[in-house]
Amino acid sequence: MKASTWLVFFSIATVVALAWLTQQPEAARATLPPAPVAETAAVSTPLPDPASAAMPDAATPAMLDAASPYDDAGFHEGEAGLSPSARAGREIWFKATAGNARFHTYTFQQRITALIDWYGVLRGDKRDNRFKTWGLINDPGCCMPGSDGCPAKSYEETYGFDWCPGDTELLKFVGKPGYRDPGCDFKDASVDANNPEGHRKSREDSCNLAFGTSTGALGFRKFPNPRFDAAAWKQVNGRLGTWEGYNRKLSSDPARADFKVRKLADASIEPPFLIGTACASCHVAFNPAKPPLDPEHPKWENLSGLVGNQYIRVSEVLISGMPHDDLLWQIFSHARPGTSDTSAIPNDQVNNAGTINALINTVQRPTFVGEKVNRWRKAAACPTGAKESTCWCEPGKPGKCWEKSLKTETVHHILKGGGDSIGALGAIQRVYFNIGSCAEQCWVNHLTDLRQLDPQARNFGQTPFDIGQCRRDCPNFRAIEDRLPNLLDFFLTAPEGQAKDLVEARANQKQTAYVQTDLVRDLEHNFGKGAVSRGQQVFVANCARCHSSGKPPFEAVDFRAIDSKSGLRADWLGNDVPTPVTEVGTYRCRSLHSNHLRGHVWEQFADEDYHARKTVSGILEPHDGGRGYYRNVSLLNLWAHAPFLHNNAVGPELCGWGGDKANPYELYRSSYVDTSQPGNPPLPKDKQPACWKYDPSVDGRFKLYVTSMQDLLNPSKRIPKATKVDEDIVLDIGPRIFDGQEEKRLVGFTVRVPAGATAGNVGNFRHKDFIVDLVRAKLKPAELEVRLATVLPAAEAKQLAAEMQAIGKAIVSDPNRLVDVVKEARARTPALWQVYASCSAEIENDGHRFGEDLSDADKNALIAFLATL
Repeated sequence: MKASTWLVFFSIATVVALAWLTQQPEAARATLPPAPVAETAAVSTPLPDPASAAMPDAATPAMLDAASPYDDAGFHEGEAGLSPSARAGREIWFKATAGNARFHTYTFQQRITALIDWYGVLRGDKRDNRFKTWGLINDPGCCMPGSDGCPAKSYEETYGFDWCPGDTELLKFVGKPGYRDPGCDFKDASVDANNPEGHRKSREDSCNLAFGTSTGALGFRKFPNPRFDAAAWKQVNGRLGTWEGYNRKLSSDPARADFKVRKLADASIEPPFLIGTACASCHVAFNPAKPPLDPEHPKWENLSGLVGNQYIRVSEVLISGMPHDDLLWQIFSHARPGTSDTSAIPNDQVNNAGTINALINTVQRPTFVGEKVNRWRKAAACPTGAKESTCWCEPGKPGKCWEKSLKTETVHHILKGGGDSIGALGAIQRVYFNIGSCAEQCWVNHLTDLRQLDPQARNFGQTPFDIGQCRRDCPNFRAIEDRLPNLLDFFLTAPEGQAKDLVEARANQKQTAYVQTDLVRDLEHNFGKGAVSRGQQVFVANCARCHSSGKPPFEAVDFRAIDSKSGLRADWLGNDVPTPVTEVGTYRCRSLHSNHLRGHVWEQFADEDYHARKTVSGILEPHDGGRGYYRNVSLLNLWAHAPFLHNNAVGPELCGWGGDKANPYELYRSSYVDTSQPGNPPLPKDKQPACWKYDPSVDGRFKLYVTSMQDLLNPSKRIPKATKVDEDIVLDIGPRIFDGQEEKRLVGFTVRVPAGATAGNVGNFRHKDFIVDLVRAKLKPAELEVRLATVLPAAEAKQLAAEMQAIGKAIVSDPNRLVDVVKEARARTPALWQVYASCSAEIENDGHRFGEDLSDADKNALIAFLATL
């Protein structure tokens, strides 16, 4: 085969993946700022000295009125009644980014090649649209410049963002060094006396918590960029108060690859702010029992830091700088409102979207006794001769050591499949890595690079992240780790983390006495006389074995009993026991995520019992090493958390603006499909149910709950859902040269991914294994057949090996038929998808058929009873 033909062959094979493959524009590659990527023990290079950076000439801090009515008092009112430790944990949860602002400004775009349009998401003049568009929660302490009482009089002072508490100081340092982070003045709580003395006296500097100030959306924090150049900014954007120049294309020539990319990709133009995220960005939400009258204008009393935001479109936020016909947008933005793909950045090529957990009544959450946990624990000293890999003492801090060993412990199971299982503190710490903390120092080089096709090269696949190395090399890690008990105390004791029952919500709504008997009366008016008591019997007989933390016989369990120690409901309404996905029958892709497997990035966050789980029979895709299970979810306050299942797929689809695609701010795309037709195409528009507008009111939540429960209990009536690519994606493949005047493609072809392809299937295709085997099919066909025989019966292995040879010949002879060739091959040889797909499930609202045989009266009774819990 000629060298040029092989070049085309490999280019084609790469695109077959149809997963996150983009072409980085020349301008972007040339101008991205240096972002050091650490090897196992590397430390991030400091930013260049910004002393010579140009100062802004319009945003003068003196313009701000220091005697502002806007301050942080409202936030601190939420500390009432908290212990000092819980108070500290709450502030960290809401404000600490642990240094991830650099990640979200530079590393994410460079390493993942997805562009974030922070201005498009957070611009102050669209504050009143922020919730409907992105599902973000506006910070009550911030204001729109120029509005009554706002310290900032124009967007020129705030570079287009809201004005927020702390900005009087922060804005002085845009374009210059010397900013002192508010985290430096964080008020620590005392450390538990049971800790070794070195750990009590030597916590990491709180400056490394990295608070910044609010952007105007809770949990999203901004930091002044010392590299900012006001003159360069105004040349691109026209003035300081807008980022609109970023909407321009890098090139005005349609023949250039840069014509498809916005100015966001030109990292030579530094923004005024670096944007970081705190845990509250996804977990803060409206208090179900006291929602705001206007969701765009909440007060602090309307907010809860732990309930979970069921409206946020976090996937769309993270690719907000990409056009909607881009492959990244179409694959990345598959998650429904209120769900997050925890594998999006440490990508394991599994469609992994799952609900953002409601962290309520955590003290009552089930734990698992006697599990074998290999983790780091606090120590006063290291044994003589101990290796750094098993014991390490922090330099300059006597008595502050950490020792790693295998012990038997009592732990929680976190995440949908129970992957995080080394204890609650470890699970909280990992959240910070998932949102970008310590990326360059610790873990970004352990991730898969989806463009790396050499199986012998670094980043072909995941490698394990090392907690000990990260502790040593990343001060942000240590700053959070030293305060993890504060965060856990916030979870365990804060009113924000307590269940908010429907009876409480209606009492607040009616502003009159309203008690349990009133709720029962009203429910039975709607669902039938005696419905609540009958519903409890139905629950005991059909649901309690999974959805109760009590012990059988469940007939004797009082599901509303109050625990005398915690003052919370004793029953967590879930047992957290891992259940084979084949038993639940729901969309299995998330249960197959591989990040916690041995040899993968989060290996050290799973205990030995997870790795030793029995393999679940009946699953075609790879599912070893602990995969293939879901832990059941708590039914606490189910009335407030519809739609249902781990991916919010059962119940009406939610939208911000009513589903009008003509509205440029509407991000909803219908997922209803026709399974009677080949390929499960989208339903015709006139047959698609309308989406439901976001409605966090008490009545809105309850109506959504009832409709979602009816959907849950009547699976035969569900209209199937499968998220589809809703615009054609055109990919120009092949190397290009630019002679200074004209850009030419040396060799290549164009691939069109048609609208209607299933987004999950595209993302689940393991293109690297496929490409390696295409090469084997050409060079070593017998070796390929032997490999395939390890995962398939011999006859199917032989058939697939022959099919792979045919695929290689077909796509080399006619590259433009790439998508059709693979589609046809899959139809002829179904084993192709079994071998090369991480997950072949397509219908997202399938399964959980428990209760479908109940009578209509019993279904209504169950709906009524669950509304009381």
